Order: sequence, then C-alpha cells, then structure tokens
Amino acid sequence: MTADGEQGRPVTADGEQGRPVTAPARRVLMRTYAEPPVTFVRGEGTQLFDTEGRRYLDFITGLAVVSLGHAHPVVAEAIARQARTLSHVSNLYGNELAPEVAATIDRLIGGGTHPAGGQIFFTNSGAEANECALKLARRWAGPGRHVVVSTLGSFHGRTLATLAATGQPEKHGPFEPLPEGFVHVPYDDLPALDEALDPSTVAAVLVEPIQGEGGVVVPSSDYLSGVRDLCTERGVLLMVDEVQTGFGRTGRWFGFQAQGLEPDVVTMAKALGNGMPVGACWARAEVAAAFGPGDHGSTFGGQPLALAAVRATLEVMEREDVPARALRAGSRLAAGLAGLPGVLSVRGQGLLLAAVLSVPASQVAAGALAAGLVVNPVRPDTIRLAPPLLVSDAEIDEALAVLAGVLGGLV
Repeated sequence: MTADGEQGRPVTADGEQGRPVTAPARRVLMRTYAEPPVTFVRGEGTQLFDTEGRRYLDFITGLAVVSLGHAHPVVAEAIARQARTLSHVSNLYGNELAPEVAATIDRLIGGGTHPAGGQIFFTNSGAEANECALKLARRWAGPGRHVVVSTLGSFHGRTLATLAATGQPEKHGPFEPLPEGFVHVPYDDLPALDEALDPSTVAAVLVEPIQGEGGVVVPSSDYLSGVRDLCTERGVLLMVDEVQTGFGRTGRWFGFQAQGLEPDVVTMAKALGNGMPVGACWARAEVAAAFGPGDHGSTFGGQPLALAAVRATLEVMEREDVPARALRAGSRLAAGLAGLPGVLSVRGQGLLLAAVLSVPASQVAAGALAAGLVVNPVRPDTIRLAPPLLVSDAEIDEALAVLAGVLGGLV
C-alpha cells in the first residue's frame, strides 16, 4: 500500500479466516491526523495485529481507553447480546441500564463501598463530559459568574468550549476567537490560582489530578487539597477531569481519591466502556439540580448499547480489583523503566506512566513500533505508557526488553 493507500493492496481484514479485501484509499478521510505508520485489524488482550498479521504489544491502549484489553470476552458478549436486544430508544424514553450503571459509577466515586450522593449525565466522549460540566457550572453559578479557571498544560477536549478550557495556547490560534470566560494558571501553583479566583466572576475550577496529555505530570501532594480549600473558601465549584485517570488507572478508582478529596463535579470517559464511545459527567446532587429539563441533552448519550458495555466493563473491573492490579503492575513497570539506558526519570501513578528520555521520544516510539511495541511520544523528550490494567508480568518484561533494545541503539 502506498502512504495514501491509493494502490488498494489486499489486506487481511479477517484475523481468523484471512479473506483478502481491498482497502479503500485514505484520501476520503479528513487530514486531521498524521499518516498512520501501521493499520491494526485485530486485538486480543494486550496484543494487536496489523494488516500483515504482525503482532504488537499495546502499551497505550488507544490512549488509556481499552483498559481491560482488546476484545475482552465479557464485554464483547455484553455488546453482542445488547445489540440483539435493544440498541437505542433516545432519551425521550427510559432504558433499564442507565439507573443501574449510574448507581455503580456513583458508588465508585464514593470509593467503591458507599454511594457518593451524586447524579450522572451520560455522554459519548470525554470532551462532551467536560462540555456538560462547563454548562452545568454556568447554570449553577448564575448570571455574571461564568468564568472557569483551568491550568496550563491541561487537555480537556477539542470542542470550541473545551479547547478554550485546554491550557495549550498553541492549539488555540487556528480557531480564534474562542468562547470567552476561560482563564489559565500554571499547574501545581496554588498562589496563582488564589489570585485568579475572583468569586464575583468565577464559577468553577477545572483540573486534572494528573496531566496526561501534558506529559503525565503529577502535582505536589498538597496541591489538589489546596485547590479544594480555595474553591470552598470562594464558593466556586471544583470540577475534576478524570477522563484519562479514572477507573483504576492510577491505583485508585479515581485519581482525586489519592488525596481524599470531595469534588463537586467529576468527568470521565476513555476506560468507561473499554472501547465503546461513552462518557459521563457526575455532580453532587445539589449541583446537578441546577440543570432542568431542556438545559442539556445528547441523542446517543446513555443508550443501551453503550451502557451494556459499561456495565460489563465495571463488573470485570471490580471483580479483578483493577486499582490494586494497577499499583502492583505499575511498580514493576516503573522500576524497569528507571533502569533502562537513556531514561532520565519516570513519573506517574499506577499504570499511567511517562519516561523522560535523553533522546528524542519520537525516535524511541518509532523504534519500539518497528520492534512490536506501541507507546506514545507525548512530549519531545517523553514517552507515555498506559497498558491494559490486566497486563501480565511477562508482557511488562517483554515491553521493557523491547525498549532496552531500542534505547540501547540510540543512547
């Protein structure tokens, strides 16, 4: 296949039967992504297979999405069974899964043992979950208090509002003027936040417990509790973006739980459906009450097909105790990374890790891919690793051996 796919070379689309089909040209897709170096056609657990039948270890899991691994049999069966039963009815009518799944999420927000006392709005993505949070903050605060303070280096989505909330000015330019009402302060800087929190104009603070897209940046141990104290003092909402960190990834059900916080709003997506497009915005009941019928909506949000995947995913996560698994496996992976040539430091929590390198991250990621390992160059000097939460010790050791070989050839 050419780089553009124009030759229509036969590829293997059926991993079991190997029936050749003609791949359509990529020229029919908008150029919103770089040309992919490989096309995957099948996955199983931590493994991916490309059009040549070549095997890879997936240590990024679709950017922390497929947290139980590819084609998990329990989730796959739940989706298939629901597809044969009822896939969609719209939110003009009820479905049986939404209250049950919402109650499970509320309990996990509370730590897993007791309800947190909140309410859920289901979405299709993390950006939509954050969009819901932004609208809820304005509705809750009322006229005149519409400003949301977020942090530099953050990532909250690519809709116009969530892009405006994202603290990466280099992404703003092509789309200006962006919606107004967003202020950015340095991450892990309580004095800067203190100065920005004008209670006469600010409705909420939106913050990540760990900056994933920002390079897996972990704040000081007292930062989030300090943010909570400032929000309480000024009477503004604390909204925690757990889109990448939620559901066991950091060694807790949610990243904010490491500091014993009680947020007002929590957004989530990615791992929630193990690959099914689904997200959610949770809010304390008294905050959620600011929304009334007609204030917000989503055609596909909370549909039975997506929620069947969520229910099955959460059942497996609880049964496997994925937070504990993430802590144990993450310790093994972090220790192994720290001993590799060219690794200057390792940061992160659980199975959301980054290795800071003495060589270009893009070269390391490309070399790893060529050797059968998928990692992500999240910054020029940093690769991100977020393998499935069910990753085995043998798979961790294999990934470390691949990286050792690649780095050894570059350092």
